[in-house]
Order: sequence, then C-alpha cells, then structure tokens
Amino acid sequence: MGDWGFLSKLLHKVQIHSTVVGKVWMTVLFVFRIMVLGAGVEKVWGDEQSNMVCDTKRAGCRNMCYDQAFPISHVRFWVMQIIFVSTPTLVYLAHVLHIIHQEKKMREKLQNNSETKTLKVPKYTNEKGKTFIRGVLFRSYMINLVVRVLLETAFIIGQYYLYGFVLYPKVECRSYPCYEKVECFMSRPKEKTLFILFMLVVSCVSLLLNIIEIIYLLCARVERRRIASPTTPATSLAMNHKTFC
Repeated sequence: MGDWGFLSKLLHKVQIHSTVVGKVWMTVLFVFRIMVLGAGVEKVWGDEQSNMVCDTKRAGCRNMCYDQAFPISHVRFWVMQIIFVSTPTLVYLAHVLHIIHQEKKMREKLQNNSETKTLKVPKYTNEKGKTFIRGVLFRSYMINLVVRVLLETAFIIGQYYLYGFVLYPKVECRSYPCYEKVECFMSRPKEKTLFILFMLVVSCVSLLLNIIEIIYLLCARVERRRIASPTTPATSLAMNHKTFC
C-alpha cells in the first residue's frame, strides 16, 4: 500500500471540497479499489504467468500464448484505470487550491485597503477555507465528473474487448514459436474470475455514483436559481430552502 500513499493523500484533500455523493465515491475508490488491489488482487495474480501450464516444452511458446491471451495483465489494467479515473479529480483539486490561494490574497487586500468598493470580494470560499461549488468551480467539478464517467465507461468496455469478464481455464494459441495448436491452462481460474467480477461491480458502482452526482449538482443548481429568482413569492421562498433534489 506504500505505492498508493501519495495518491491517497491527494485524493483525501479532495473530500473536503466535494459533495456528499463525491465523498461516497472517494470511499469506494479507497476501500474497494485501492485497498483490495493492494491487499488481495496482486497476490492472487502473482502466479499468473509462472504457473500457466502448456502442453509443449518449446522455448518461448508459453510466453507467446500468455501474451496472446492477456495483452495487458489484469492488475496493471486496474492500476491504469484507478490512475486515469483519479486524474480529473486531481486536476479539480489543483483548480480549487488555486481559487483558495487567489481568494486568500483578496481577503488580505480587503483588510489592508479601506477602499473596498474597487476590490473583488471572495465568492467561492469563506474565512475558514470552505469552498462553495458554484460559478467556475461548478463548471470545473462538472467537467471532472463527465470525464470520470467517460473514462470509467471506456475502461469497462476496454476490459470486455481485451479479455472479457470470465477467466477461462484453457487458452489455445498458434502464435510463433508455437508451430501447431498449443493448449495452456491457467492457475486458479475460478478465484481470479471472482476478483474480475468484483472489480467490474465496483467500477459500475463508481460509474453510477458519478452519474448520480451529476444529477445531484444539476438539481441543486436549478433549486438555487429558483430560490434566488426575484419573482419567487416570499412564502414559497421559505419552503424552497427546505427542498432537496
């Protein structure tokens, strides 16, 4: 898990500037993807190639059969998936930190300058550093979510086309240097299939959470505009404050 420590620390900072659904997505990423991958999956796939048995002793044939069946190892594929899916969130974190830094300077100028009318007022953060997802931050967060949805979908489809969602015990190949059909047998195919299905379910849950968060943010934005509308009666305005998407 030491290899994931730096990424985990960065993603932990994003939780402060995320919605409730975003915090749930982050928990799923930490517990059911990073921790499971580091604690269990890598050990299960440790013998992936070394314990593959083929019905030939020809030099290099087993390696070619493995390469044909698995263009990329499952573990490396899932590591790439986690890194790629986390990247938009880290870009959003960099944007948030930039906004916080800018508005901190604004507050310092407001304190030192008596003519506050000509100065910009912070609107995305408060004095405690809490951020409000609106304006440019709202657009940045939405882009982050949309990109995450596209990446999750692309990796799920990519896994299906690379090697499917079931690990079959027997692999057949005819690649050089195998001059005739060679049959190879994988180690612990059922156990590995369970891990493949587990990681698939977690990917689908993460994808669903991203879609829910997009809907949640759009509903919250519509609700804020309805509350802020000058034509809204005072009685309905009080009720709208208690309305949630």
